[in-house]
Amino acid sequence: MEQAMNILVTGANGQLGRSLRRIAGATPLRFVFTDITDDPGTRRLDITRPDDIRAMVKEEHIDAIVNCAAWTNVDAAEDHEDLAELLNATAVENLAVAMKEVDGLLVHISTDYVFGGEPYNKPCREDQAGTPTGAYGRTKLHGEQAIARVGCRSVIIRTSWLYSEFGKNFVKTMLELTATRPQLQVVFDQVGTPTYAGDLADAIIAILRQRERSENRSHEATEIYHYSNEGVCSWYDFALAIARGAGHENCEIRPCHSDEFPSKVIRPAYSVLDKTRIKQTFGLTIPHWTDSLKICLNNLL
Repeated sequence: MEQAMNILVTGANGQLGRSLRRIAGATPLRFVFTDITDDPGTRRLDITRPDDIRAMVKEEHIDAIVNCAAWTNVDAAEDHEDLAELLNATAVENLAVAMKEVDGLLVHISTDYVFGGEPYNKPCREDQAGTPTGAYGRTKLHGEQAIARVGCRSVIIRTSWLYSEFGKNFVKTMLELTATRPQLQVVFDQVGTPTYAGDLADAIIAILRQRERSENRSHEATEIYHYSNEGVCSWYDFALAIARGAGHENCEIRPCHSDEFPSKVIRPAYSVLDKTRIKQTFGLTIPHWTDSLKICLNNLL
C-alpha cells in the first residue's frame, strides 16, 4: 500500500488553516498542523527559525508544505514593515529552502495586493507585473520572489478578499455591524471577488492530490495561479449581500468613496483575478461568490 503524502501546514490557526483542518480527515493525506500560537489541534513552529523547520521536516518526513502563515494586517504593515517582511518574505524563503533540500513541494498563499499600482480594467493574470501600493503587498511580492530565487518546486496561489467562519473577517464584521447599527457606509469604488476559505481549502487539497499522483516532475519550478470565487463585486455589494443573507433589513447600507475613509494604504481599486490557468491545469470548478457566501452564512447563523 502506497504511503500517504505528509503535508506540513503553517498558520494552521488562521482562516485558511482552520478550513484545511476541518476537511483534512476526509482525505488520504497526512497533515501536521502548526502555528506560532498554541491550540489543541496544532503543534508549535516558528517559521522564522530555519533549523526548527528543518527539524520538523525531517522528524515528520514532510513531502510538502502549505504555507498559510502571513502578516495580514494591511494597515499595521505600514508601521511595521520590518516585521511584515520577516513573516511574508524571510520566513517564506526559509520554507522554500527546507523544501528544496528534500525535493519537496511548497504551496504558498499570496494575495491580490501584489497588484494595484496600475489602473487595471480587466482581470489580473499571473504573468502581470507586480505593482504593490503598500508594505503588505510589497512584502508578499518579496515572498514570491524569494521562492523563485530558491528554485524549489512550488505552487503560488494568489487569492483575494478571504473570509470564513473563523477569526476576524469582513463577513463577520458586517454581520455584527448590520445587526446593531441603523446605517452603514461601505466603499463602492474598490472592486474584486470574495473568496470563501472553505473553497480555497478544497482547491489546495485537489492540487496536492494531483501532485501526489503525478510522476511527472517536469512542471515549472515556480508555478503561479490565481484563485478566488467566480464573479465580481464591490465591497458595498458584498456588504449588501451579507446583510440580506442574514435578514438584517433594518440597517441602511450606503455606498461611499474610498477617500471618505482615510487610510495609510492605497488599496487596489480593481483586483479581480483571472482564474483561467488554475481551472485548466487542475480541472477545478469554482463556485460563484454569492453561492459560497450562503454556505458560510448558514454555518455562522
